[in-house]
Amino acid sequence: MFDAKVILRFSAAHFLKDYPGNCARLHGHNWKVIATVRTEELNELGFVIDFRDLKKELRSILDEIDHSLINDHPYFKKINPSSENIAKWIFKKLKVKIENNRLTLFSVEVAETENSSVIYYGTG
Repeated sequence: MFDAKVILRFSAAHFLKDYPGNCARLHGHNWKVIATVRTEELNELGFVIDFRDLKKELRSILDEIDHSLINDHPYFKKINPSSENIAKWIFKKLKVKIENNRLTLFSVEVAETENSSVIYYGTG
């Protein structure tokens, strides 16, 4: 079994609706996202996946919310833009871009800070 992961970053603001604390106010983060792809079989070049391809697909998703107020994104109009929900959203979008009969998207980790992150292992 092989896992390959890439790490990308984006900057964005958000606020958590109905949260009983400071995070209910508008604030920003320099987010870190780690996407992990899993396979049992390497490709013809001996790769899990070309890192360049995985980064390109992940970047296309993150560009939707980079340097924005995440709450304004259509997906997050009714869903709180928590790290958990952001990880799930990224996972669902990335899964359809990279999964095939050989590759599985294993997880997406989203970190608001260097000390706080969540990992989503969703099934889709």
